[in-house]
Amino acid sequence: MPRMTENAMKPVHIVGGGMAGSEAAWQLACAGVPVILHEMRGVKGTDAHKTDGLAELVCSNSFRSDDHRTNAVGLLHEEMRQLNSIILTMGDRNRLPAGGALAVDRDAFSAAVTKTLSEHPLVTVERGEVSGLPPEEWDSVIIATGPLTSDSLSKAILDETGEGELAFFDAIAPVIYRESVNLEKAWFQSRYDKGETEAEKKAYLNCPMDKAQYDAFIDALLDAPKTEFKEWEADTPYFDGCLPIEVMAERGRETLRHGPMKPVGLTNPHDPTVKPWAIVQLRQDNALGTLFNMVGFQTKMKYGAQTDIFRMIPGLEGAQFARLGGIHRNTFLNSPKLLDSQLRLKSRPRLRFAGQLIGVEGYVESAAMGLLAGRYAAAERLGRPIGAPPATTAMGALIAHVTGGHLDGGKGSFQPMNVNFGLFPAIETPKVDAEGKRIRGKAKGVARKMAMSARALDDLSAWQNA
Repeated sequence: MPRMTENAMKPVHIVGGGMAGSEAAWQLACAGVPVILHEMRGVKGTDAHKTDGLAELVCSNSFRSDDHRTNAVGLLHEEMRQLNSIILTMGDRNRLPAGGALAVDRDAFSAAVTKTLSEHPLVTVERGEVSGLPPEEWDSVIIATGPLTSDSLSKAILDETGEGELAFFDAIAPVIYRESVNLEKAWFQSRYDKGETEAEKKAYLNCPMDKAQYDAFIDALLDAPKTEFKEWEADTPYFDGCLPIEVMAERGRETLRHGPMKPVGLTNPHDPTVKPWAIVQLRQDNALGTLFNMVGFQTKMKYGAQTDIFRMIPGLEGAQFARLGGIHRNTFLNSPKLLDSQLRLKSRPRLRFAGQLIGVEGYVESAAMGLLAGRYAAAERLGRPIGAPPATTAMGALIAHVTGGHLDGGKGSFQPMNVNFGLFPAIETPKVDAEGKRIRGKAKGVARKMAMSARALDDLSAWQNA
């Protein structure tokens, strides 16, 4: 255990006992730093939770793929296991048969996390709502209250950050891997060639449609199955200006053509004499240039329908999606603007944020950000600050994205993100396999992912042992 400083025995306060808060508490306690974990359930419930257990899984029992060699979330599992994650430890102990996925017995999993933390001598669980910004005497705080943050705390955060509404139907547009776009049909150009530099003048990827293609696309949107709002979302209105594309299509067949799909200010270099009937634009979403966001394409269509319908768009026939669209009640910060690389609020550095509040999507991603927040807070208490994991790791790539890797596209452009290989720095794809045979076709993508995963685990080990 690192040598304690005079300040080390002061507790770190954690607000929220979900995935991120539970993981942060565990990391702090294992480092020898006392924790007071504040959880309002048991005193005040939420619209979605059914118990007062820590790390309660609300919507699904699956942590998704557990393949750490070719899947980014599986790699995140493995990294967290290597960093002594309580969420992965208890997930493994309470797993259910699920093929290549990690699924758990939800009740047993939550009970195991609750028991382990409650019995730890350095962890105190206090039941009750933290109704505003934590008091000044709490000099180190991690706020990890998730998408169902209480109204009073949401208002306090809103008053401090001034970043607009925190709880609404968050409208998420799909994100596509750049390498999967067909540039024999799509092209780079900003409307009316706006911009001072060549990069600005070619900031968008454009996918053209003729009238028949547009009409077929609108028919598919109108007929597509839509997901239903959850009970606790039913009374929350759509966010103005971010209507689902299928809702816009229902208002008239020409609505999209005069909205996000308007074909003005653009010339198709593949067929310059023909004016497209409609155009779908994709905007670069991250600094690495590996991910592109479908502009104005927030949707409530079911996932299977999204992939089928969006691949009807010329240039996106082979599109691979880093994230599909969705609309749901959410609470999250504009983290690239508000947080530093240690997840501290720039205006009040004693406050750290973790989990879905910082703009990650998914149980595992939320827990991973709690793990880092806990380690950062512990290192600060112990007088041994640490940097972020390398961006070549799953955790490092994810935190780099939410604290600076996202390209600002204006109000509302930052959206929650799952971990995916599009967030990782590029790597040279191996040309031959272990037997010396040339790698061809789809095997190249698999080989690249395996190389990224191997690099990530090596770099994580070096970071951990530094």
